[in-house]
Amino acid sequence: MKKLVVISLLLLCLCGCEGFRYAATEAQRENAWLHWRVCAAAAQTAGDENASPGLCGLTELAHSQSGAFVADYGLPKHPQASLEGATPGQSGTGLEPVDHGQDGRATRVASQARQDAMRKPDVWVLADGAMELGIALAGLVGGVYGLRIAGYLKQAREKSKALKEIVAGNELFKQLWPGQADRFKESHRKQSPPTQRIVTQLKAG
Repeated sequence: MKKLVVISLLLLCLCGCEGFRYAATEAQRENAWLHWRVCAAAAQTAGDENASPGLCGLTELAHSQSGAFVADYGLPKHPQASLEGATPGQSGTGLEPVDHGQDGRATRVASQARQDAMRKPDVWVLADGAMELGIALAGLVGGVYGLRIAGYLKQAREKSKALKEIVAGNELFKQLWPGQADRFKESHRKQSPPTQRIVTQLKAG
């Protein structure tokens, strides 16, 4: 079992951490909830005002789809009182029209949720943490294979740190001597695509 855990960590390090994301913030949960409310109100309003069948169908579909966002992000700590007891997927809840005024709260929540959604975990920090855990687990495995795995992970961690420091030094060089930036870029044009991708990720981090 322990060996399987170590192998899983190795695969994680080799395949990358792009699939990781932060847990939903309160703003994201509230925004998903408000989105569901807006879609529900739109669907009800379309029906009350005898809108075209096409528009009614679209608003009902949007209402149904928006429930998945609430299920994904989770409920906010304090759902709107007018919908107390209702859950995504229910129909005929008699929803009141969403208060678009409310001191612009819905707009502020949407803006904050968007900022929160743009956060991205530092893949290098995640990878370093995974390698640290892998080294610790390799020590528990023990034996020849445990030592080999631990040695491999330590070496990979050192190389990752060295690469990050080199890229940081290169960026500092270009800032201190901007006149040499074009020549510097020219000297790195023959880098392989994987290397260029790693360097780009490091710069972004």
